[in-house]
Amino acid sequence: MAEENQEDSKSETVDVAEESGDAESSSSMADAGEPAAVEATAGEAADPGVKRAHRSQKVGAVVSDKMQKTVVVRVDRLVRHTKYRRYVRRTSKFMAHDELGATMGDKVRIVETRPMSAKKRWRVIEIVQKAAK
Repeated sequence: MAEENQEDSKSETVDVAEESGDAESSSSMADAGEPAAVEATAGEAADPGVKRAHRSQKVGAVVSDKMQKTVVVRVDRLVRHTKYRRYVRRTSKFMAHDELGATMGDKVRIVETRPMSAKKRWRVIEIVQKAAK
């Protein structure tokens, strides 16, 4: 009895798969008249309907601009100490790709991006405040 039920359920799933396959082939035939998707350029997403994941942004000060098209950005944050319940300043340094020409002392906004080198995974998107001269 159980074997008969399994055979019936298998035949039902095959029938459903065949019906859905017919629907897919008819919809693909309708799409055949449309031109193929154009490849996206470097700055665009491959599919305009798909949203990119949220990219982390940080604001910090440029502490070194001695490299070509790369700056070192110091980002300060306040962290609450677990034992003493006081806020402690923590500092992180990030290497960021710089096409804008930021100089030492500038306050910049960086955004995470694909790995550009062994240590560079951030990009400068905006100079928030120029350094006082």
